[in-house]
Order: sequence, then C-alpha cells, then structure tokens
Amino acid sequence: MATDLHRTVTVRGLTRSFDGRAVVDGLDLTLRAGQFTALLGHSGCGKSTLLRVLAGLDREISGTVLVPKRRAVAFQAPRLMPWKRVWRNVLLGLPGRPDRERAERALAEVGLGHRSGAWPKTLSGGEAQRASLARALVREPDLLLLDEPFGALDALTRIKAQRLVGELWRRRGCTVLLVTHDVDEALLLADRALVMRDGVIAYDTPVALDRPRDPADPGFAALRARLLSELGVHDAPDTLRDAPATAETPAPPVPQTV
Repeated sequence: MATDLHRTVTVRGLTRSFDGRAVVDGLDLTLRAGQFTALLGHSGCGKSTLLRVLAGLDREISGTVLVPKRRAVAFQAPRLMPWKRVWRNVLLGLPGRPDRERAERALAEVGLGHRSGAWPKTLSGGEAQRASLARALVREPDLLLLDEPFGALDALTRIKAQRLVGELWRRRGCTVLLVTHDVDEALLLADRALVMRDGVIAYDTPVALDRPRDPADPGFAALRARLLSELGVHDAPDTLRDAPATAETPAPPVPQTV
C-alpha cells in the first residue's frame, strides 16, 4: 500500500481474497478530496473489507491503494477500553504523552465535553458512539472512514448521530466514506452513493440534492428507488437498517425526518 500526500483516495485493481475466494475483486475507486461518499451493498459483498484496507488494517492485498496519510476509522461498536476514562480512550494509539486538553477539545466538538472524566460503562449508547467519533477526530484526519457507526443505536439517537456527522463533515471538510445498509441514511448524508456487488463497485451515482434533505422530496424518492433496485430490493421498506439488503429480509422502517 502506498500513501498519498494529498486528500484524495485512489484504488486500482484492488483484490483481497480469503481462503481462495476474492471478496474484493479488481476494484477501482477514486474519492475526491472533501467528498462524502456512502457505500451500500449486501452483507458479505466486501464493503467492510474495502474500508479496512483503506484504513491500513488489512494489507494482504494486491493492486494499488493511495490514501491520505492522516486517516481515522469509527466502527459500529465504540470499542472503548472500560478501564480508561473517556478522555484517555479518545487518545488511544496516539504517540507522546497523553494530552487531556486535546482530548477534551475533540469531545467538546461532539457534544461530550462534560463526560470527559467518566468511565465508559456509564455512557449511553449514543454517548459511547460520540466518544468513538471523538477518538477519530482527534487525529485530524483527511480521510474519515465510518463502518456502520449508527447501526446499534435506537432510531432517535441515530437521527441525532447522523446530524452530528453531517455537521462535522461540513465543518472539517475531510473526505468521508460511510459504509451503511440504510439507503435513506446514505441519501441524507452523502453527495455520492456507491453500490458494491461481487467485489466491485457496480453502481455509482451523485446525490445532487439540496441540503437539508427531505425524504418526501420527489428527487430523494427517485434516488431511493434506484438504489433499492440496484440492491435487488423491490417494493421494500424505505430503509435497509439492521438487516442485509435482500428482498427476503427487509429491515423495519425508522423515522425518516432529519
């Protein structure tokens, strides 16, 4: 893997195999600097594998991958260390002496400054996810990778978390790749939506909708229908949250207004 000095992402001919089966198979992808991209697809299509490669967590690959040097990832599970205070969790993995002031600035940015000295077990699910996001932001990433970060949250907390991520992206201007099963989430947040299938990017569309976005808008509805069709879902609920994107197991709907 090579590291680009700029903020773009370039992937050419990326292949990652497990036990002889290519999960990512000759994939090509370019993400422009500052672009917010949502990546959709069935479970097992290779979305999270691609994200892990971009994060530098999986190097058993072939092909070319150019990514910004400064990158960070937030997963669905907050992965907080229960024996460390919240502010110390935010600094996990950073070199040098712990800088509480730096951690507290990142926590304040996600609305969690008042909980910096708390133990992780005292946090709500939404607070824990915000702490995980602060841990990513404290690295000042040029590339922010989000692997279904809202998947374990209840519907109302999920809406708040989506708003927060949108605000942080507009404020920071970093490149974002969001892996999600939720079509509405992709359209509410991203300015580009991708569908991954058979280890490659099978569909790529801009999301040229005015912000803030309204799911009742005809343009929003048309894009939703197109993405659901690309995912093989017909006459399905408006969201794929919490379930693989299949016609047999559609997920229950969640509130759509953000």
